[in-house]
Amino acid sequence: MRIQTKLLAVVLIGLVPFATSLVQAQSSENNRFLSLSPPEGLPIIPVMEGWIANPDGTTSISFGIINRNDEAMDIPVGENNFIEPARYDGIQLTHFAAGRTVGAFAVTIPASETDIDVVWSIKTGDSDPLTVPGRRGASAYELDFILPRPQGALQPLVGIGEDGSQAAGLYAVLEEYPRNPVGVGQQVLLTINATDPALRDPEDPRFTEALAMGVAFAKYQGPGEVEFTMHPDNESDQENPYAEDDPRSRFFRPPGPNELEITGPSGIGQVYASFSEPGEYIIWTKVDIHKAPDSSNGDQCCWTNVYQRVRVQ
Repeated sequence: MRIQTKLLAVVLIGLVPFATSLVQAQSSENNRFLSLSPPEGLPIIPVMEGWIANPDGTTSISFGIINRNDEAMDIPVGENNFIEPARYDGIQLTHFAAGRTVGAFAVTIPASETDIDVVWSIKTGDSDPLTVPGRRGASAYELDFILPRPQGALQPLVGIGEDGSQAAGLYAVLEEYPRNPVGVGQQVLLTINATDPALRDPEDPRFTEALAMGVAFAKYQGPGEVEFTMHPDNESDQENPYAEDDPRSRFFRPPGPNELEITGPSGIGQVYASFSEPGEYIIWTKVDIHKAPDSSNGDQCCWTNVYQRVRVQ
């Protein structure tokens, strides 16, 4: 028994240096994970949301991002933010809001090239570049945007201005702001028009009234800051519709100055924007029908993206 005890002690003592060196090695390897965030911020993560088989034979590939930083970041199109093949480069966003941004844009490839990869690469500061390939492939990644959902939800139809031609899609419309150019610091009125094309069961009590469409304006590209101001017509949206004793009351979040609702089934959405520096900007407007029970960001349905190019001098 004494011999076995001594042997065990020798084995344990021999393991100590090995364990110490192992811990040191792991500590060295994981040091960057335990350290504070780099001064240039955590990496922006590009995301392929899925692909859409369009009726004309083309394929649209949807992209989004994850920004784990507390603040928005800007990475211009170039060596730190590019898409390959190069003919699709420049379509991507350069302003990355904090958190998860779902389906910010789509790249549409012709039927003759459905077997290619569309690769988006982003490099944040000194971090390694992060790359995501977009491709038509596994059915698990196929998005059914162009088909009615179980209760009839579809992508809204959206146009620029009060009466601009409407379209639906993840890159539906890119047009010049109708009153270009504008001045630095000038308050600019941005307008979109939208229609909910869904056909829903009129006998379903959930659809006795038209569902509101959500509208959010955001900076997509541009050299300076964009400040949004709520249009007076939308100020009523700030009020909590639930009584204080209603459990839903505590979940109410008032819309930001860049957000509003169109009561539906059609209408216009407006917001004011001002620009801090001269240059070319693109403002993205996302119009959703997430009030519908069969539509949400999480379900990858149902919204339309339109973009306005604003030239500031």
